[in-house]
Amino acid sequence: MKKNKIYLLSMVLLVVFVALIVYKYNTSQTDKQNKVYTLLPRKGVDTSNKEWLEAKKKSDVFVNALQQEPTDVKANLGLASLFIQEARVTGNHLYYDVAAMKHVNTVLKSDTANFNALVFKALLYLSQHHFAEGLQTAQKAQKINPYNAYVYGLMVDANVEMGNYDSAIANADRMVAIRPDLTSYSRISYVREIFGDYPGAIEAMRMAVIAGGAGDENTEWTRVQLGQLYEKTADFAKADTLYQSSLNLRPDYPYAYAGLGRVAMARKDNAAAIAYFQKADALLADNSVKEELVDAYTRAGQQQKAGETTSKLIDALQQDAQAGNSDENIGHYSDRELAFAYLNKNNTDKALEHALLEYNRRPDNIDVNETVAWVLYKKGDYVKALPYVKAALKTNSKNPILLSRAALIFAKSGNKQQAVALLQNTPAKNPYVGQTLQTEVESIQL
Repeated sequence: MKKNKIYLLSMVLLVVFVALIVYKYNTSQTDKQNKVYTLLPRKGVDTSNKEWLEAKKKSDVFVNALQQEPTDVKANLGLASLFIQEARVTGNHLYYDVAAMKHVNTVLKSDTANFNALVFKALLYLSQHHFAEGLQTAQKAQKINPYNAYVYGLMVDANVEMGNYDSAIANADRMVAIRPDLTSYSRISYVREIFGDYPGAIEAMRMAVIAGGAGDENTEWTRVQLGQLYEKTADFAKADTLYQSSLNLRPDYPYAYAGLGRVAMARKDNAAAIAYFQKADALLADNSVKEELVDAYTRAGQQQKAGETTSKLIDALQQDAQAGNSDENIGHYSDRELAFAYLNKNNTDKALEHALLEYNRRPDNIDVNETVAWVLYKKGDYVKALPYVKAALKTNSKNPILLSRAALIFAKSGNKQQAVALLQNTPAKNPYVGQTLQTEVESIQL
């Protein structure tokens, strides 16, 4: 009898506990739906420029319209578009992607086939590294409007990330045939780079820059991408010129500062590199800048600052990932970034855990295979790394970091001839690969 009472009491407590969880979840979801998102203040010179003032003006118009009619399609999509652009400019995806997704879902709730809403949702999925979902959503939009160039660009991006490279090529060709402009030329460049055609990639990215408006954020982003292509081919003089031009056309552009930081590291001016990365980091909430700052601190021998920054980076990446636990529509998959962050902490077990999580999502992507291979190399599992690095090389990419890592893995696995052959496909002693990796590579060329 006593056992039955205890059992009944336990069941009652369990029901109450589950009810509290459900209530808390429903309350949280209701709070999110009712939350009003606004444009956050920008940092630096952007606070007073014409583009920012125009964005605030548009935001006020859309917010006023939604106060009158919360389901207003034009206002919801207008705000979503503004939030997506602000995420790109400021790097604050954790806030703006959630805000944009709310307005996109409001439109899709009443019109599941709204083309613009589907395009925005696909873009947001890609921004949060939900690549499979982004591809599915973009394909749905493409069926509704097969003559829109931009949706093919989203399909290029998603297919690249999923490792469907033949499909990426087909979509890039379709996109540029419909609308040859900055966005389509840049996609052509990305695909050419993946297949090892750096001259072709540079030419296409130059065409993208020319097609854009000087000083516009999209154009300066493209100019920085062109600079990085020159970095990968060891032409840091041209890269430096592009980054300086970008800052002249768009003062305090953080990605240009980051570019100058990489140029400074190539010149072994660690103090200047740290200063540039700190400028970029102060203006932009982008974890990739923190990764580069860690590298600069490490090269300068500032191990304590490198460790502190890595810890902050891991915290930020985990915060992004945890956001997805409470909202199935959003939350950044950041396992590949976490793998490299844990490598900086010499925690190869955690690095491998996150590398494999990313691999399980997209096993055909060459960058993901490179990540798993490199983590296994760092663990000393050279033979286990081989199939992953071979998969990473399947497109004949000439990325100097990939080729250097692959050469080390082949050399350590007993195939020095293959290692030397790989290194012949990249400029010798390219500073882009970093001093530590370069020193390792030199040891196998003796």
